[in-house]
Amino acid sequence: MESLSQQLERFSEVLAVSRTAHVRSWDPATVRRALQWARYLRHVYRRFGRHAGIRSALERRLQDRWRREDGPGPAAFSGLTNFRALGRCDLLLSQYLLGNRALGDAAFRCLLQQLCPGPGVRDAEEETLQDRLALLARRRAAVHLLRASGLGENPAARRDPLVETQAELLLRRLQEVGEAGAEGPRALLSGLWARGPQNSFLEVIAAALLPPPSLPPGPPQKELELDSPQAPGEGRHELVQWLLGQPDTMAALCHSLPAGLLASVVGRHPELVPVYLGLLTDWGRRLHYDLQKGLWVGAEAREGPWEELYSRFQSLCQAPSPLKDEALRALETCKAQDGGFEAPGLSIWTDLLLALGSRA
Repeated sequence: MESLSQQLERFSEVLAVSRTAHVRSWDPATVRRALQWARYLRHVYRRFGRHAGIRSALERRLQDRWRREDGPGPAAFSGLTNFRALGRCDLLLSQYLLGNRALGDAAFRCLLQQLCPGPGVRDAEEETLQDRLALLARRRAAVHLLRASGLGENPAARRDPLVETQAELLLRRLQEVGEAGAEGPRALLSGLWARGPQNSFLEVIAAALLPPPSLPPGPPQKELELDSPQAPGEGRHELVQWLLGQPDTMAALCHSLPAGLLASVVGRHPELVPVYLGLLTDWGRRLHYDLQKGLWVGAEAREGPWEELYSRFQSLCQAPSPLKDEALRALETCKAQDGGFEAPGLSIWTDLLLALGSRA
């Protein structure tokens, strides 16, 4: 426990340094070691997250070790103020480094390779691409970080600046590999999905499929324009086509991401609507009514509860037409195929329609 507590304290110092000009001395090896350290602490979080004793001891250490009479210490400055923060150590470190202009070019390129590695071996052309990606990431990350601080944006609509930057890098990379060959985007996306972490990649996919947040007004907007005349629409098209050919990835997207985010994504890309509705109806068919509990439950623990299925249909039905109409039509069709029951507890589709306030 003492050794682990010391690891937390030292990494808190690393996080604090990552936001300062001292990163000017970091080389690629230092960046890789720091990210590996962050991933180790994320593993600690996953391993001991349900162990109340260890969790409480580590959290007390995080909060108490850096308490100073003259103000907060490195833990508070870096963001490691509780045990839950260990689960996003790598995200915090990457976010701080992406927004730090003091990081050297070689170290920054290494960071980009770690966050969004491309297939194959680097060559002279890819070196030029990495330079442009580095410049784009610095500019975009700065805007996202300012926006996340609440400047001119509704707090409810804020997005994770790191995910936004990764999404932009992904779209840019899809455009580049698409120019080299038709199979390039598919190979890139399949490689990223295989290497993981898949939950983080799903968040990046969703962000890439949505239009970027509105840029702040004023002269800085010109400076943030891409140096390529291409718009990111082509990259989004390739991403949608890849998803349509990856049923397992679409299923993971359906089950893992928040209902409102999914509704926004499929609302922007009508090609995904039938697939998404098909996944939701398949989900509903796997649930059965438990008379003792009075609930719709899954045969297996991995099946999401009725409440999650309901929240996804609710988000779709709160969306503008035609998305709302298609969702209701799918529910009504399934209800009719199930026997057209009106009483609750006999058909999950009837219960969903009743809960949504729709007339069957």
